[in-house]
Amino acid sequence: MPHPLSPGPYPTGFSMAEPIVRTALAEDLGRAGDITTDSIIPADATATARINARKDGRVAGLEAALLAFRLLDPEASFAIERPDGTDVAPGGTIATVYGKARALLTAERTALNLMGRLSGIATATRTLVREVEGTRARIVCTRKTTPGLRVLEKQAVRLGGGFNHRFGLDDAVLIKDNHLAVAGGIRPAVERVRAAIGHMVKVEVEVDTLAQLEELLDLPAALRVDVVLLDNMDPATLRRAVALVDGRLLTEASGNVTLATVRAIAEAGVDMISCGWLTHSAPNLDIGLDM
Repeated sequence: MPHPLSPGPYPTGFSMAEPIVRTALAEDLGRAGDITTDSIIPADATATARINARKDGRVAGLEAALLAFRLLDPEASFAIERPDGTDVAPGGTIATVYGKARALLTAERTALNLMGRLSGIATATRTLVREVEGTRARIVCTRKTTPGLRVLEKQAVRLGGGFNHRFGLDDAVLIKDNHLAVAGGIRPAVERVRAAIGHMVKVEVEVDTLAQLEELLDLPAALRVDVVLLDNMDPATLRRAVALVDGRLLTEASGNVTLATVRAIAEAGVDMISCGWLTHSAPNLDIGLDM
Protein backbone atom coordinates (compact mmCIF):
# COMPACT_ATOMS: atom_id res chain seq x y z
CA MET A 1 0.00 0.00 0.00
CA PRO A 2 1.44 3.43 -0.88
CA HIS A 3 2.40 5.92 1.83
CA PRO A 4 -0.66 7.92 2.98
CA LEU A 5 0.80 11.12 1.53
CA SER A 6 1.96 9.69 -1.79
CA PRO A 7 1.02 11.65 -4.94
CA GLY A 8 -2.15 10.76 -6.76
CA PRO A 9 -4.50 11.97 -9.51
CA TYR A 10 -6.06 14.88 -7.61
CA PRO A 11 -9.00 16.94 -8.79
CA THR A 12 -7.93 20.02 -10.73
CA GLY A 13 -7.31 23.45 -9.22
CA PHE A 14 -5.50 22.44 -6.03
CA SER A 15 -2.02 23.79 -6.74
CA MET A 16 -1.99 26.25 -3.81
CA ALA A 17 -4.16 24.23 -1.44
CA GLU A 18 -2.22 21.00 -1.77
CA PRO A 19 0.77 21.85 0.47
CA ILE A 20 -1.62 23.16 3.14
CA VAL A 21 -3.68 19.97 3.11
CA ARG A 22 -0.55 17.78 3.10
CA THR A 23 0.79 19.64 6.13
CA ALA A 24 -2.51 19.28 7.98
CA LEU A 25 -2.66 15.55 7.26
CA ALA A 26 0.93 15.01 8.31
CA GLU A 27 0.27 16.87 11.56
CA ASP A 28 -2.64 14.54 12.32
CA LEU A 29 -1.00 11.30 11.18
CA GLY A 30 2.10 11.92 13.27
CA ARG A 31 4.66 9.14 13.55
CA ALA A 32 2.43 6.08 13.34
CA GLY A 33 -0.67 7.08 11.39
CA ASP A 34 -4.27 6.54 12.49
CA ILE A 35 -3.77 3.73 15.01
CA THR A 36 -7.49 3.65 15.88
CA THR A 37 -8.83 3.25 12.34
CA ASP A 38 -6.02 0.97 11.21
CA SER A 39 -6.71 -1.36 14.16
CA ILE A 40 -10.45 -1.60 13.53
CA ILE A 41 -11.04 -1.26 9.77
CA PRO A 42 -9.78 -3.83 7.23
CA ALA A 43 -7.46 -2.35 4.64
CA ASP A 44 -9.70 -3.36 1.73
CA ALA A 45 -12.99 -2.10 3.22
CA THR A 46 -14.83 0.61 1.31
CA ALA A 47 -17.47 3.06 2.50
CA THR A 48 -19.65 5.98 1.53
CA ALA A 49 -19.79 9.18 3.57
CA ARG A 50 -21.82 12.36 3.25
CA ILE A 51 -20.55 15.81 4.15
CA ASN A 52 -23.58 17.48 5.73
CA ALA A 53 -24.21 20.98 7.03
CA ARG A 54 -25.59 21.29 10.54
CA LYS A 55 -26.40 24.99 10.09
CA ASP A 56 -27.23 27.43 7.31
CA GLY A 57 -24.17 28.85 5.58
CA ARG A 58 -22.05 29.53 2.53
CA VAL A 59 -19.87 26.62 1.40
CA ALA A 60 -16.12 27.15 1.17
CA GLY A 61 -13.14 24.83 1.42
CA LEU A 62 -14.88 21.87 -0.21
CA GLU A 63 -12.19 21.39 -2.80
CA ALA A 64 -9.50 21.37 -0.11
CA ALA A 65 -11.56 18.92 1.96
CA LEU A 66 -11.99 16.55 -0.95
CA LEU A 67 -8.26 16.75 -1.59
CA ALA A 68 -7.67 15.43 1.93
CA PHE A 69 -9.60 12.28 1.03
CA ARG A 70 -7.93 11.99 -2.37
CA LEU A 71 -4.45 12.29 -0.87
CA LEU A 72 -5.15 9.25 1.29
CA ASP A 73 -7.07 7.37 -1.39
CA PRO A 74 -6.15 8.38 -4.95
CA GLU A 75 -9.17 6.42 -6.22
CA ALA A 76 -11.73 8.19 -4.04
CA SER A 77 -14.73 9.51 -5.94
CA PHE A 78 -17.06 12.40 -5.17
CA ALA A 79 -20.58 13.60 -5.94
CA ILE A 80 -20.81 17.33 -5.24
CA GLU A 81 -24.24 18.79 -4.51
CA ARG A 82 -23.27 22.20 -3.07
CA PRO A 83 -20.00 23.43 -4.58
CA ASP A 84 -17.88 26.19 -3.09
CA GLY A 85 -19.67 29.53 -3.22
CA THR A 86 -23.20 28.12 -2.89
CA ASP A 87 -25.52 28.22 0.11
CA VAL A 88 -26.59 25.19 2.11
CA ALA A 89 -29.46 24.73 4.53
CA PRO A 90 -29.27 22.91 7.88
CA GLY A 91 -29.18 19.18 7.20
CA GLY A 92 -28.26 19.70 3.57
CA THR A 93 -25.73 17.40 1.91
CA ILE A 94 -22.75 19.23 0.47
CA ALA A 95 -21.00 16.23 -1.10
CA THR A 96 -20.85 12.46 -1.00
CA VAL A 97 -17.51 10.66 -0.87
CA TYR A 98 -16.86 7.03 -1.78
CA GLY A 99 -13.56 5.27 -1.22
CA LYS A 100 -11.47 3.22 1.15
CA ALA A 101 -13.03 3.32 4.59
CA ARG A 102 -9.70 3.92 6.29
CA ALA A 103 -9.04 6.97 4.15
CA LEU A 104 -12.47 8.45 4.83
CA LEU A 105 -12.14 8.03 8.58
CA THR A 106 -8.53 9.20 8.77
CA ALA A 107 -9.04 12.31 6.61
CA GLU A 108 -12.34 13.22 8.26
CA ARG A 109 -11.04 15.69 10.85
CA THR A 110 -8.62 17.44 8.48
CA ALA A 111 -11.37 17.82 5.88
CA LEU A 112 -13.92 19.12 8.37
CA ASN A 113 -11.45 21.46 10.08
CA LEU A 114 -10.75 23.11 6.74
CA MET A 115 -14.37 23.22 5.63
CA GLY A 116 -15.71 24.47 8.94
CA ARG A 117 -13.13 27.23 9.17
CA LEU A 118 -13.44 28.38 5.57
CA SER A 119 -17.22 28.07 5.35
CA GLY A 120 -17.45 30.12 8.55
CA ILE A 121 -15.44 32.89 6.91
CA ALA A 122 -17.54 32.75 3.75
CA THR A 123 -20.76 32.81 5.79
CA ALA A 124 -19.66 35.79 7.89
CA THR A 125 -18.62 37.63 4.73
CA ARG A 126 -21.98 36.86 3.12
CA THR A 127 -23.73 38.38 6.14
CA LEU A 128 -21.78 41.66 5.91
CA VAL A 129 -22.16 41.85 2.13
CA ARG A 130 -25.93 41.50 2.45
CA GLU A 131 -25.98 44.20 5.13
CA VAL A 132 -24.43 46.80 2.80
CA GLU A 133 -26.50 45.98 -0.29
CA GLY A 134 -27.61 49.10 -2.11
CA THR A 135 -24.51 51.09 -1.16
CA ARG A 136 -21.29 51.48 -3.12
CA ALA A 137 -19.18 49.83 -0.42
CA ARG A 138 -17.31 46.60 -0.95
CA ILE A 139 -16.46 44.34 1.99
CA VAL A 140 -12.75 43.48 1.96
CA CYS A 141 -10.56 41.30 4.16
CA THR A 142 -7.13 42.08 5.60
CA ARG A 143 -3.84 40.30 6.33
CA LYS A 144 -5.17 39.20 9.74
CA THR A 145 -5.24 35.60 8.60
CA THR A 146 -4.27 32.28 10.16
CA PRO A 147 -0.56 31.70 9.41
CA GLY A 148 -0.29 29.23 6.55
CA LEU A 149 -3.96 29.47 5.56
CA ARG A 150 -4.05 32.88 3.91
CA VAL A 151 -4.67 31.70 0.36
CA LEU A 152 -7.65 29.59 1.45
CA GLU A 153 -9.06 32.20 3.84
CA LYS A 154 -8.88 34.96 1.27
CA GLN A 155 -10.55 32.67 -1.25
CA ALA A 156 -13.30 32.04 1.33
CA VAL A 157 -13.91 35.79 1.60
CA ARG A 158 -14.41 35.96 -2.14
CA LEU A 159 -16.74 32.96 -2.04
CA GLY A 160 -18.78 34.91 0.51
CA GLY A 161 -19.14 37.82 -1.90
CA GLY A 162 -16.33 39.97 -0.49
CA PHE A 163 -13.09 41.19 -2.00
CA ASN A 164 -9.45 40.85 -1.07
CA HIS A 165 -7.20 43.58 0.23
CA ARG A 166 -3.51 43.15 -0.56
CA PHE A 167 -2.43 39.54 -0.36
CA GLY A 168 0.91 40.21 1.31
CA LEU A 169 3.53 42.85 1.96
CA ASP A 170 4.86 42.62 -1.58
CA ASP A 171 1.88 43.40 -3.81
CA ALA A 172 0.84 46.88 -2.66
CA VAL A 173 2.07 49.72 -0.45
CA LEU A 174 0.15 50.52 2.73
CA ILE A 175 1.73 53.34 4.74
CA LYS A 176 0.38 52.99 8.27
CA ASP A 177 0.65 55.15 11.39
CA ASN A 178 3.86 53.51 12.58
CA HIS A 179 5.51 54.08 9.20
CA LEU A 180 4.53 57.76 9.44
CA ALA A 181 5.90 58.01 12.97
CA VAL A 182 9.29 56.64 11.95
CA ALA A 183 9.46 58.48 8.60
CA GLY A 184 8.50 61.84 10.10
CA GLY A 185 5.17 62.41 8.40
CA ILE A 186 3.08 61.80 5.32
CA ARG A 187 5.14 63.66 2.74
CA PRO A 188 8.55 62.11 3.51
CA ALA A 189 6.99 58.65 3.66
CA VAL A 190 5.26 59.04 0.29
CA GLU A 191 8.35 60.60 -1.28
CA ARG A 192 10.47 57.60 -0.28
CA VAL A 193 7.87 55.14 -1.53
CA ARG A 194 7.47 56.86 -4.88
CA ALA A 195 11.24 56.88 -5.33
CA ALA A 196 11.49 53.17 -4.64
CA ILE A 197 8.53 51.39 -6.25
CA GLY A 198 7.48 50.75 -9.81
CA HIS A 199 4.68 52.57 -11.59
CA MET A 200 2.35 49.54 -11.44
CA VAL A 201 2.23 49.39 -7.64
CA LYS A 202 -0.75 50.95 -5.86
CA VAL A 203 -0.12 53.16 -2.81
CA GLU A 204 -2.44 53.58 0.16
CA VAL A 205 -1.96 55.82 3.20
CA GLU A 206 -3.68 55.45 6.56
CA VAL A 207 -4.97 58.61 8.24
CA ASP A 208 -6.57 59.00 11.66
CA THR A 209 -7.83 62.57 11.39
CA LEU A 210 -9.31 64.97 8.84
CA ALA A 211 -6.22 67.15 9.23
CA GLN A 212 -4.03 64.26 8.08
CA LEU A 213 -6.41 63.66 5.18
CA GLU A 214 -6.13 67.29 4.09
CA GLU A 215 -2.34 67.01 4.24
CA LEU A 216 -2.51 63.92 2.05
CA LEU A 217 -4.80 65.61 -0.46
CA ASP A 218 -2.47 68.62 -0.67
CA LEU A 219 0.48 66.55 -1.91
CA PRO A 220 1.72 67.53 -5.40
CA ALA A 221 0.53 65.48 -8.36
CA ALA A 222 3.83 63.58 -8.56
CA LEU A 223 3.19 62.23 -5.05
CA ARG A 224 -0.51 61.51 -5.43
CA VAL A 225 -1.53 58.19 -3.86
CA ASP A 226 -4.30 55.83 -4.95
CA VAL A 227 -6.23 54.98 -1.78
CA VAL A 228 -6.75 56.52 1.64
CA LEU A 229 -7.50 54.34 4.66
CA LEU A 230 -9.80 56.21 7.05
CA ASP A 231 -9.02 54.56 10.36
CA ASN A 232 -11.45 54.39 13.28
CA MET A 233 -13.65 57.27 12.14
CA ASP A 234 -17.31 57.45 13.10
CA PRO A 235 -19.90 57.67 10.29
CA ALA A 236 -20.25 61.45 10.55
CA THR A 237 -16.50 61.95 10.22
CA LEU A 238 -16.40 59.45 7.36
CA ARG A 239 -19.00 61.51 5.49
CA ARG A 240 -16.85 64.60 5.86
CA ALA A 241 -13.80 62.66 4.72
CA VAL A 242 -15.58 61.34 1.63
CA ALA A 243 -16.68 64.89 0.80
CA LEU A 244 -13.10 66.17 1.15
CA VAL A 245 -11.76 63.42 -1.10
CA ASP A 246 -14.45 64.20 -3.69
CA GLY A 247 -13.61 61.21 -5.86
CA ARG A 248 -9.89 61.94 -6.15
CA LEU A 249 -8.91 58.78 -4.26
CA LEU A 250 -10.54 55.52 -3.35
CA THR A 251 -11.71 55.58 0.26
CA GLU A 252 -11.44 52.67 2.67
CA ALA A 253 -12.97 52.62 6.14
CA SER A 254 -11.44 50.42 8.82
CA GLY A 255 -11.95 49.90 12.54
CA ASN A 256 -15.01 49.08 14.66
CA VAL A 257 -16.69 47.23 11.80
CA THR A 258 -19.45 44.98 13.14
CA LEU A 259 -22.78 43.76 11.87
CA ALA A 260 -24.37 46.56 13.91
CA THR A 261 -22.16 49.34 12.50
CA VAL A 262 -21.36 48.27 8.94
CA ARG A 263 -24.50 49.72 7.34
CA ALA A 264 -23.89 53.20 8.75
CA ILE A 265 -20.27 53.03 7.67
CA ALA A 266 -21.31 52.04 4.15
CA GLU A 267 -23.90 54.81 3.96
CA ALA A 268 -21.15 57.35 4.66
CA GLY A 269 -20.14 56.79 1.03
CA VAL A 270 -16.82 54.96 1.33
CA ASP A 271 -15.69 52.66 -1.47
CA MET A 272 -14.43 49.83 0.74
CA ILE A 273 -14.87 48.58 4.28
CA SER A 274 -12.05 46.38 5.58
CA CYS A 275 -12.77 43.92 8.33
CA GLY A 276 -10.08 41.86 10.07
CA TRP A 277 -12.40 39.67 12.11
CA LEU A 278 -13.69 37.96 8.97
CA THR A 279 -10.49 35.93 8.88
CA HIS A 280 -9.33 35.95 12.51
CA SER A 281 -12.58 35.52 14.45
CA ALA A 282 -15.37 34.26 12.21
CA PRO A 283 -17.14 31.33 13.90
CA ASN A 284 -16.80 27.92 12.28
CA LEU A 285 -19.73 26.62 10.31
CA ASP A 286 -20.87 23.33 11.84
CA ILE A 287 -20.29 20.62 9.22
CA GLY A 288 -20.21 16.88 9.83
CA LEU A 289 -19.26 13.68 8.05
CA ASP A 290 -21.87 10.93 8.24
CA MET A 291 -20.88 7.42 7.23
